[in-house]
Amino acid sequence: MFKKMFSGFLAASLVVGSLAGCSVSTDTGSTDKSDKSQEEGNSAEVKATGDEEQITWMFWDNLEATEDLISKGYKDVIDRYNETYKGKYYCNVVTTNLEEYDTKLNALVASGNTPDVFICNPGPNLTQYVDAGVAADLTDMLKKDETEWYNGFTDGIFERITYDGKIMAVPTNFASACVFYNTDIFKEAGVEVPKTYEDLIEACKKIKEAGYTPISCSAGTAWCLSMVAGYLCDREGGPDNLAQVNAGTLDWTSKSFLDAGTKLQELSKYFQDSAAGDSNDQATANFYNGDAAMLVQGSWAIAQINGNNPEFEDKCGVFQFPKIEGGSDPNRMIVKTDNLVMSANTKNKDACIALMKMFTDETSQKYTAEVAGKIPVTNVEIDYDKAPKQFAYIGDILKNVTGTLGFYNESLASVEAGDTFDDAMVDIFLGNATPEEALQKVQDYFEKNVWNK
Repeated sequence: MFKKMFSGFLAASLVVGSLAGCSVSTDTGSTDKSDKSQEEGNSAEVKATGDEEQITWMFWDNLEATEDLISKGYKDVIDRYNETYKGKYYCNVVTTNLEEYDTKLNALVASGNTPDVFICNPGPNLTQYVDAGVAADLTDMLKKDETEWYNGFTDGIFERITYDGKIMAVPTNFASACVFYNTDIFKEAGVEVPKTYEDLIEACKKIKEAGYTPISCSAGTAWCLSMVAGYLCDREGGPDNLAQVNAGTLDWTSKSFLDAGTKLQELSKYFQDSAAGDSNDQATANFYNGDAAMLVQGSWAIAQINGNNPEFEDKCGVFQFPKIEGGSDPNRMIVKTDNLVMSANTKNKDACIALMKMFTDETSQKYTAEVAGKIPVTNVEIDYDKAPKQFAYIGDILKNVTGTLGFYNESLASVEAGDTFDDAMVDIFLGNATPEEALQKVQDYFEKNVWNK
């Protein structure tokens, strides 16, 4: 099912968000229980002897403490790798929490201790490592030496991680952003799945009257809030907005952005009281613990929701972010991949490639879909009866998708430009600035740092 959908629209539409050279932030759905970076080692029977070629892999979740099913699958890959290549290769794992990941990875890069392989979001995050010569060119290894490996990937999956014809990362999974909802709360509040933004506001009012938080969202983790804002911007202005603001032919103070900012301000009144300080993990927990009716998140949240509260799967529905009456195409979806980057300076290239191949082999990709509920990046056969229920719901939504976009903050001209957008959305949420004032700050940044360069 998914294979046919992606080969149809992925190649044509993923490039929409690649204007900065390719998105988050990668983002993606960490459930780290630790606040400090640590080298975990591995819990499998196999231990390093010192005779192997040893590599390091860096990730944004604690593999030993997590309940996130994707992270558990990643741990299985590391354990399987160390067992398979016992005495030849060995992978050490370095982790930190999601919020600190980029900062700590950049510190390692700056100190000359770049991990041999590390996870990375597409867009400016990856671009900075490509431009600095930190990321290795994987094109020959994928296309020439490993033809069978390359040909096993879904058509178009490399679009946003390709620079001047060079493939600079390997994807491990694919996610789409939707609205997850608690079917029990909707029923109790007498609410139907909203089709329009106006329906969504009315649903929030009824849910609040029923005694529940309508929407759980993290403003403490800015990309979560800006994902909602990105949908509002796209539903208002359409696919040309990103291209035009990056090119300098559309102002951030234009009507579509101002209207999106106003709607974000209105919608955020229905977030949980602790949204300003809640992390992504806390906001997601509010939802799967039954305190909130809705959660706007990527499909990576399925692994976090079902891993932490398996019984919640039966009452977890999914719907497409609603349209805005009089707005643009309502059938576009925010999507992204998690990606593996190899250090250009690694001394153990073959060991790194062996690890990347294991992340994308049949065992790993079947687990991605059938256990964790994320979309595989290869043409693996999936047993849909084994997959989480939410996986099928997202498949139904994707049948009507006309195009995709990346995270707004990951689709702009630089990491700093994305941060400026994030900060502006947080200011709107907190009431520190009106939509006009917040977007003027984004405008000022682009005039000074992007358009006049």
